[in-house]
Amino acid sequence: MRHRILGLVAVSISATLLTLCPATTAVAAPARTSVTYADLVAMFGDKVGNKKTVETGLPTLNRAMADARITTPYRQAAYLTTLAHESSFHHDAKGPHDKRKYAGRGYIQLTGEANYTEAGAYFGIDLRRRPELARSLDHSAPISRWYWTVARDINPLADALEMGKVNAAIGYPPNKEEDTERCRDFKAALKHLHGSVPKGIDCTRPKPKKADDQDRTVDAS
Repeated sequence: MRHRILGLVAVSISATLLTLCPATTAVAAPARTSVTYADLVAMFGDKVGNKKTVETGLPTLNRAMADARITTPYRQAAYLTTLAHESSFHHDAKGPHDKRKYAGRGYIQLTGEANYTEAGAYFGIDLRRRPELARSLDHSAPISRWYWTVARDINPLADALEMGKVNAAIGYPPNKEEDTERCRDFKAALKHLHGSVPKGIDCTRPKPKKADDQDRTVDAS
């Protein structure tokens, strides 16, 4: 009888403990709210620029991603892949041999008088007269956010894993080799940020439209 009572007590205690401490289940890792220099190197290797320069700009870049709702692995992978190729994550990037007034500048290489004018109007700064502001620490990351969300609305393309359309929206001239490399880096970034490479990635670049007055690459200045 004594052993039976002790057994019942033990079962009761075990049930109580299970109630208080339920079994844990695996949960998905939360979305990253920021990326580090180490993250960038893990994804893009030697495409990442000077460590000091990159780390100087990272707080503004992470803030821009949050403001642009680039907070999912798909969106972050597309955005960061783009910046790796455009500027090596240098906020002050500028084409070394490009003498045009409205040459590519900043994280996303804002290019063309129309884009400088529209971005300047959006932020209340005169980028037409002072184009160098586009690669300043204060404005480079916000301009990349503006281009990504306002000028081009690229987040939905990233959500659909349509990296080919992302590349077309960014506006660099069609280049099969460049497209292929960006696609490869997009997959590497997804593996780092998402834990795996999802199915359904489309790196096919759509045929260019005959006319696009706001194309980032068009600038005769």
